[in-house]
Amino acid sequence: MKFLAASLVILFPSASVRSLAVSSPPVTSREAQANKMSFLSSIPEGPPDAILGIAEAFKACTDENKVNVCVGAYRDSAGKPWILPSVRKAEERLLQDASANKEYAPIAGDAAYVNLALKFAYGADFNLDNVAGVQSLSGTGACRLGGHFFSKFAPKPAGLDKVPIYVPSPTWGNHIKIFGEAGMDVRRYRYYDSKTNRLDYDGLIEDLKDAPDGSVILLHACAHNPTGCDPTMDQWNDISKVIMSKSHHVFFDSAYQGFASGDAEADAAALRFFVSEGHNVVLAQSFAKNFGLYGERTGTLSVVCNSAEEKLAVMSQLKLIIRPMYSSPPIHGSSIVKTVLTDDNLTTEYYSNCREMADRIKSMRGKLVETLKSVGSTHDWSHVTEQIGMFAFTGMSSDMCDELTSKHSIFLTRDGRISLAGLNDGNLEYVAKAIHSVSDGKSITS
Repeated sequence: MKFLAASLVILFPSASVRSLAVSSPPVTSREAQANKMSFLSSIPEGPPDAILGIAEAFKACTDENKVNVCVGAYRDSAGKPWILPSVRKAEERLLQDASANKEYAPIAGDAAYVNLALKFAYGADFNLDNVAGVQSLSGTGACRLGGHFFSKFAPKPAGLDKVPIYVPSPTWGNHIKIFGEAGMDVRRYRYYDSKTNRLDYDGLIEDLKDAPDGSVILLHACAHNPTGCDPTMDQWNDISKVIMSKSHHVFFDSAYQGFASGDAEADAAALRFFVSEGHNVVLAQSFAKNFGLYGERTGTLSVVCNSAEEKLAVMSQLKLIIRPMYSSPPIHGSSIVKTVLTDDNLTTEYYSNCREMADRIKSMRGKLVETLKSVGSTHDWSHVTEQIGMFAFTGMSSDMCDELTSKHSIFLTRDGRISLAGLNDGNLEYVAKAIHSVSDGKSITS
């Protein structure tokens, strides 16, 4: 019948050949769209982010006494976000600069900003000739770039398909996802001893010794998140020796320099010590916390190389990673940091601003412990006063945390971490009483 249909088309070009053959009913546009999009209907809904989900629940809560001690961002004594005055002045200067533009930054970012940022981290007198550095999307982006770099170039230990990275247990939750997505084999080393609510130094050393030679070791430069528990300089010395003896690769994550103690030089001590000991450190650096530039996504990734030739090669590879990932970084936050750190008066004011934030956090830490005692708690909370940085790792169980939220509308992560930035004189007693209520007669060690 094919030849006949062809003949009919020739004889009667307006006739429909379809009538001569059995066919399916025409597909409607809606059906076609449904078929086209069918794969979307099979995608499962992902779980909410542990911390951002809590923030959403806090917003939805109607309790007038609600308190958010989950947020990892600074709040002033009135519970409000705070733009550092030095940052505000730098921003005003940028707005008045007629030569400023909104052109793309180079792939590696603003070189002047990167150099200033690296001097901030490694020291004003540190020679950067052998340091490869690029601008990053804050600390998260720096960790992602670093993970990709290690995954691609670090030698895999014998018998392993992926480069292992050892992160402290516990650590910032996003570390696990970041390095896993970067193609690394994410493992843990012991860090915090919940039986004592302090550093598990012996476990840490043992796990670093047991890790395959040539593993990547993630270290928090200061103000460990979530525990606020940092090694002493003597312990850092021992950690350095073990890492060196095992040919491990050091990856520092520095999110709180200056914010931890109020002294940016003191907070950089561990990083600078490791560099002085000859480690080829990789550093993820963020200006979210210490400059209050949370939404500007401002940071760097740097690699301490052995020569100018190594630096050139590393820089070329970092650019090749960045280009297809996000092409080039945003320029506003980096311009603010550059403006502050190139002006002596603004730099001095910045250090004062940073110290003010750290002092308020430290004050809330001490007041929380004092108020817990005054409302009747008999627990030993000395571990909280010994910790440093934004968070207090209380030792409360997940059940206690759930009860704080369900009964008292106090929102926090279920590991017992409290953001001291969320406390102020107006809610401190309420929070202390609630903590005493859920922890009284129960252990805060395990």
